Order: sequence, then structure tokens, then C-alpha cells
Amino acid sequence: MARTFGASRRQIFTKVVLPSNISTLFNALKVNIGLSLVGVIAGEFLVSKAGLGYLIVYGGQVFQMDLVMCSVIILAVVAAILYQAVVVLEKLMNRLLNFSIK
Repeated sequence: MARTFGASRRQIFTKVVLPSNISTLFNALKVNIGLSLVGVIAGEFLVSKAGLGYLIVYGGQVFQMDLVMCSVIILAVVAAILYQAVVVLEKLMNRLLNFSIK
């Protein structure tokens, strides 16, 4: 319909497509932050000699539960910080592009 009124491709993208999809894009980004951390840690479980995944496995093998719990807490804090960064970015984009927050 926008094309019928003479809108350019850029106007269609910025006024129709982006506003309708921005919440979906940011929701997918929020979900994938957690999944990416799971993938990194799983990779470190299997083949790494350093990193939080390695510390979790090593701590479990030598019964150092403080090492395991510290690594898990660090992972949780990093995930929370990344999630909040995406939330702030979403609000900034909504405000910058004058979209309504849903």
C-alpha cells in the first residue's frame, strides 16, 4: 500500500517493515544471548584447556565446588548484563526511531 502512495524502497523499509519487525528482532536477540553462552560453555567443556567451561569441569573433577559455583555465578552475571544491554539498546532504538514500545 505504501508503494501505491509513491513511497520509495527506503521509506517502505523504515516506515513499514522495520517498525513491524523490530520487537521480533530484539526478542530473538534476547533469547540467543543465552543460547550463545550455552554453546560457548559446551565447547569449552569438550575441548578447552582454559575458560569458564573448563573451570566448571575441572572443579567438578577435583571436588572444588567453590570453583564450580563461582564460574556459574560469573556466567549468570555475564548473561544478565548482556540481556540488559539488549533491553537498553531496544529502548534506545525505539526512542531514536520513534517507535512505540510494545
